[in-house]
Amino acid sequence: MLNKLDKAVLQLDRALQTLVPKAAKADRPSPAHPLPEAEFSASERRHAVGLMRINHTGEVCAQALYAGQATTAKLATVRAEMEHAADEEIDHLVWCEERLYELGSRPSILNPFFYGASFCIGAGAGLISDKLSLGFVAATEDQVCLHLDKHMAALPAQDQRSRAVLSQMHIDEAKHKQMALDSGGYEFPKPVMQVMTLVSKVMTQSTYRI
Repeated sequence: MLNKLDKAVLQLDRALQTLVPKAAKADRPSPAHPLPEAEFSASERRHAVGLMRINHTGEVCAQALYAGQATTAKLATVRAEMEHAADEEIDHLVWCEERLYELGSRPSILNPFFYGASFCIGAGAGLISDKLSLGFVAATEDQVCLHLDKHMAALPAQDQRSRAVLSQMHIDEAKHKQMALDSGGYEFPKPVMQVMTLVSKVMTQSTYRI
């Protein structure tokens, strides 16, 4: 049984793996690896970088959200599901980071802020109830899938490497959403989802360039 200090050390390790460049390791190879690199104009490259930076920051937020929820989850089964989902999200984090470096860029400098905010939101939801916490996961993953659909359509047509990464992420995120609902997650009403959409715009508009 882990004590509070053990849990704190594990959470610090998770945060460092998420925020320190090239610290995390993926269990699965990137879907981009088999595909050839494309030629881009300067504007196309900037746009692809901006979109992939948004997706990388989204995965930073996911790591923090799951970490916060796992910390305060009341049921061991819910905690285990959160930790498993976070492990899969590490693959996404690494794939997006790799793609950013391939495109000659880097992750957002705002990531520590978004990690801290997301951890607090996740921990707060877990403190209220596991049902709310799982519902928040489902709602968040629903938002992520919408973003991924838009980004896959908005990427330069020749950027098949980025598109392959986002396509596999979409499959995994949809699975995480269904897991949360099947485990008893609360399905948020439309007004709440609209507020979450507005909040997500703050992240996307800021990390596209920074």
